[in-house]
Amino acid sequence: EAADWSVHPFSGEVRDGVVWGRGAVDMKNMDAMILAVVRGWTRQGVRPRRDLVIAFSADEEASAVDGSGFLADEHPELFERCTEGISESGAFTFHDGAGRQIYPIAAGERGTGWLRLTARGRAGHGSKVNKENAVTRLAAAVTRIGEHEWPLRLTPTVRAALAELAALYGIETDLSDVDRLLEKLGPAAKLVEATVRNSANPTMLEAGYKLNVIPGEAVAYVDGRYLPGGEDEFRATLDQLTGPDVDWEFSHREVALQAPVDSPTYARMRAAVEEFAPEGHVVPYCMSGGTDAKQFSRLGITGYGFAPLKLPEGFDYQALFHGVDERVPVEALHFGVRVLDRFLRTA
Repeated sequence: EAADWSVHPFSGEVRDGVVWGRGAVDMKNMDAMILAVVRGWTRQGVRPRRDLVIAFSADEEASAVDGSGFLADEHPELFERCTEGISESGAFTFHDGAGRQIYPIAAGERGTGWLRLTARGRAGHGSKVNKENAVTRLAAAVTRIGEHEWPLRLTPTVRAALAELAALYGIETDLSDVDRLLEKLGPAAKLVEATVRNSANPTMLEAGYKLNVIPGEAVAYVDGRYLPGGEDEFRATLDQLTGPDVDWEFSHREVALQAPVDSPTYARMRAAVEEFAPEGHVVPYCMSGGTDAKQFSRLGITGYGFAPLKLPEGFDYQALFHGVDERVPVEALHFGVRVLDRFLRTA
């Protein structure tokens, strides 16, 4: 609702050195910074070392069918010989509250498994005994899913993140007790805690049309996420948790991604951030959600989250995604332009 905002969400207003508006954080900041780099190169006559393909796509928040999915499926020739790609949600300043500035670069994404659960039973009057109640069957399955404790699954990116964060804090990297390690990391644990396991969160329920009528069918929706290499476990676990009385299917599915953190591309991203933020600590991390990198991975393109932003302490960047008063400091954008310029010149 526009009334909830301090400025109109589509105004793009600059106030007190801050750009306000929907998409300022997720993810028009990256669009603006890339355009600024390319415009600067055009004015200076700079030619990159290799071809750069710049794609502005729609529909990333939903299925990406009308955006990057369309491009990957219908126009793969546009990305011929592209081997790496960068996109949103990486290299932003994470303040740990103790004076450290951490710049997490995304080198992985959990897969997306949006689920539709369907329970069927015997319809009837609400006053009668009914041991084949679809609502009861669905409720039991949803409860089992919501309360399930998923086992640890550490990917190479998450292992690297834990090791580098532990070294930063002078903590032993004890992967035999990851939960305890996360406790010791304090606020920095937010960078990895959502990506040490698969997850499945019930989000929507549909059943019935009248209070005194037991429906013959009940439906639930679950937001599932699985780590690279964890989809088979995810599927098998869902089979167990739903049981024989509830069917499930993917309403939308995307692969999980893993990018190397020992690659020349990652090293150049790290170097570019460290040049302009020498006080910062660059670490890899795995996104709990996903980006258009999933679509472009079908073309053999390795994706990283790298949209550099130098943010002031107290600026809760991640809380502003899709939020009221979404905004980004202008100086953060200037920093990102400098870092992206350096990285893309050497990529």
